[in-house]
Amino acid sequence: MSLSAQDALVYLMVVTASSDNGMSDRELGLIGGLIDRSPVFEGYARDRLATVANDCVDGINGSTGLEGVLDTAVAALPERLQDTAYALAVEVAVVDLRLPQEELRLLEMIRDRLKTDRLVTAAIEAAVRARMRKA
Repeated sequence: MSLSAQDALVYLMVVTASSDNGMSDRELGLIGGLIDRSPVFEGYARDRLATVANDCVDGINGSTGLEGVLDTAVAALPERLQDTAYALAVEVAVVDLRLPQEELRLLEMIRDRLKTDRLVTAAIEAAVRARMRKA
């Protein structure tokens, strides 16, 4: 299975959204919104989202499994987009304002596969936490 870099980013967002045994409408809406407004998705056909998301879920549930899907997605990412990939995954993880253990573990699995400095990943996490805080 060969992915474009943009499809790989979608895979990581879908994996993150589905890590707690289901993808909420809010998570799916956020993924669509990120595709619409993130420069990294410029030129990406948003109507691919459903197909790519279904392919990702099929991979998770099939012989590839979660580990294989993560490896495939990360392998399709150029090094310069790996911090972007982590930022998008964190964004999806916190959209419902709670981080169950499954999502935390998945973020750790993604972080471990990426060639991104630990200080960068910590900064991404801190920025998202600050942005999501309620008054």
